[in-house]
Amino acid sequence: MNGKGSNYYIKTLATEIGNRVKLAARNRGKGWYTPFMAAASRAIAERIPLVDFVVEVRDARIPMSSECQLLSNDMPSSRRIIVMNKMDLANRSQLKDWVKYFDQRNYISCVLNSHNKDSVKLFLNFLQAQIRALKNIDHSSHTVTIMLVGTPNVGKSALANSLHQIGRISAAEKGKLKHAIVSPHPGETKDISSLKIGSHPNIYVLDTPSILPPQIREAEVCTKLALTAGAIEDCLVGEKELAQLFLAILNLSDEYKKWTNLLLHEYDKSFANHKTECSSDRQLDTKEKKQYVTDHTQDFIVNDARRVLFEKISCFNGDKQNEVDLEKLIRLQFTALAEAFRLPPELGDDADSKVAAKLLNLYRTGRLGHYTLDPLDM
Repeated sequence: MNGKGSNYYIKTLATEIGNRVKLAARNRGKGWYTPFMAAASRAIAERIPLVDFVVEVRDARIPMSSECQLLSNDMPSSRRIIVMNKMDLANRSQLKDWVKYFDQRNYISCVLNSHNKDSVKLFLNFLQAQIRALKNIDHSSHTVTIMLVGTPNVGKSALANSLHQIGRISAAEKGKLKHAIVSPHPGETKDISSLKIGSHPNIYVLDTPSILPPQIREAEVCTKLALTAGAIEDCLVGEKELAQLFLAILNLSDEYKKWTNLLLHEYDKSFANHKTECSSDRQLDTKEKKQYVTDHTQDFIVNDARRVLFEKISCFNGDKQNEVDLEKLIRLQFTALAEAFRLPPELGDDADSKVAAKLLNLYRTGRLGHYTLDPLDM
């Protein structure tokens, strides 16, 4: 059989994507490292010595690749807390190993989901315990400042808002809540903002703009930041190539097997509900119906996407470990997904870009499985 191994395919595609990111970095005006990001990096570096703690927010799916390189290695580990956010999107068993990994290197670390109140409450209690242990503070006059830092789209602003909301409720404080800007697009946070998250002692969290280094030498790291976090805009990388890379990862994993028992039941149920809604509500205009059917985040469409992916992988006669066969499988999946996403046939070649955008969104929001892409070297 012709062709090299599947790992070669993934490595080649990842290198191509990484090199595109490197090329974009050279364009300081239109690339991802803009003058604004350079200024933000300087402002954060100036404030780090002035705060009590630095909470480095990372993506739990790429705990090493999403490291904020601005933080100095000689920074006291007692003042640096590594938070692996988006735990709900990562592989749970591997996350436990990563916590152990950081613990063995004397880093304070934890995992959380910034959109889950219970998770944020536990983290807030964890922060307060760290403050008491480090500074032995028990009087109300002291003010503690905590700076959140991280690469784009790791969930810093979402965490800042959740801490602010829950912290104020716990302290029974009144007044209007502030909000840090939260956006799926990288670089939306423009200023360093201060939010109160606790009293006795007073605790303030500083939400900062997302930053990346001027250059990322490893192409693999560039690729993981682009694929998983969308830390680098897809238009600079190539949506189709990113989607192909994800499909290669999915095809070689066991994630799709989790859909075996639940898939038919979920699909039949959601599709039946969809038919009932359509038949019982004839007053919806055509535009509203079209919006509903083409919304790829609807459960019945997500289940359709899972179904066709499962079927294509399970029924594939080729060797997924072979580069040529793996590429063939991915082409079949693109065609099947165009139908699952209800894309009009007249799109032609443009259908691939639509499929790629929808597929990446479902992957990044955890609708197509849980992945930790950084291998752990203990």
